[in-house]
Amino acid sequence: MLVIPNLIQVALVVLLYYVARMAARPATTVLDKILAAEWASKYRYQTGLIIKPLLLPVAWLALAGVEHLVALKLGWPAGITAFATSLLTAWVVIRLLLNFIADPWWSRAVAVFVWSVTALDIVGLLDPTLEIMDRLAVNLGSFRLSLLVVAKAIVVMVVLLWMANWAARMVEGRLKRISQFTPSQKVLFGKLSRVMFVTLAILVGINMVGIDLTALHVFSGALGLGVGIGLQKVVSNLLSGVILLMDRSVKPGDVVSIGGTYGWINSIGARYVSVVTRDGIEHLIPNEVLISTPVENWSHSDRLVRQRLPIGISYDSDVHLAIKLAEQAGGEFSRILKNPAPRCLLKGYGDNSLDLELRVWIEDAEKGVSNIKSEIYLRIHELFAQNNVAFPYPQRDIHVKGPVRLMFDGTLEPPEPEHFSGAVEGGSVDLKP
Repeated sequence: MLVIPNLIQVALVVLLYYVARMAARPATTVLDKILAAEWASKYRYQTGLIIKPLLLPVAWLALAGVEHLVALKLGWPAGITAFATSLLTAWVVIRLLLNFIADPWWSRAVAVFVWSVTALDIVGLLDPTLEIMDRLAVNLGSFRLSLLVVAKAIVVMVVLLWMANWAARMVEGRLKRISQFTPSQKVLFGKLSRVMFVTLAILVGINMVGIDLTALHVFSGALGLGVGIGLQKVVSNLLSGVILLMDRSVKPGDVVSIGGTYGWINSIGARYVSVVTRDGIEHLIPNEVLISTPVENWSHSDRLVRQRLPIGISYDSDVHLAIKLAEQAGGEFSRILKNPAPRCLLKGYGDNSLDLELRVWIEDAEKGVSNIKSEIYLRIHELFAQNNVAFPYPQRDIHVKGPVRLMFDGTLEPPEPEHFSGAVEGGSVDLKP
């Protein structure tokens, strides 16, 4: 590398990099103008994602290739430029192929790994590198753990786990299209298939690396002890999740109330249930809680929910008219079911009012219950005001025992304290001498 011809080639390769970098800038500007056109709108994202990162290496590769051909034509040394051209070609091809991986981070990570292996092979250093990695090892009993085995295990596990997740997504997508299964059964079978594929991938990967599966029984005792001491809650939540999916006591879309949390179930996971409230807050409730505590499921067997709206009217109002108007108000909203129809009942005689209760039925509790109550109350207020049905006010009667003298300024002089009884908390005051 330190001879003059090789140093000149290295300098040329570096110089061509800066020339390609300057050439890539106007090329990027031209590409942006082309993609800004209306006809290219649907290709803008993918084209920008795939083509833009390749402009610099493609320009560098083109310049290095031309320089290599010129050097060969003139009989100049071209070993370094040949290596550079091969490495750049491998990089462009690998990046172009791995752009089909959706995750940008994984796409770049895989590209760097594959290109590194290819580069070592091109320069003839792959076998020596693998030999060195194999020599860096430790002996664990009868098992020899080397750096090469660890690298192989990582590569194999990444590939197999990616394949397992892909297969699990395919199965879950297929289950969603099967109408004979309930939502809970679809989630259960999807989770079981994912666990099965991942477990199979791990076992196959261990076997492919060369680790004897019969040696795993050594860790079974430690694993059981770990589960018994530190993973009780985790295992309990996993088993509780399976039970919830099998008995279908709760399922995605159900409207539930758990420990003061009211909302609808968004999803059922392996460890927790996601409950979204009307405020948009997502509560992650452990599966064990749904098994061990009472749960109000408003849509378990059917979606009908009855709402009770207490109403108070004055004793001087027409109670029959008030009942008719309340039922009319409840029936004016599309969310209120016509069968069973709204029903208003006289519940009792209160201290200051006749106590009525309007009962209405809805079947879409996930859209909220407080909002429909508010709308009904507003409509009742309008109808009562139009028909002279009065709402009561709290009243208190004060009884004064003993004589009361009228003062010159028009006020009443209260009696002695021992002759005074009663208290004023609100409403009107009736002085009875």
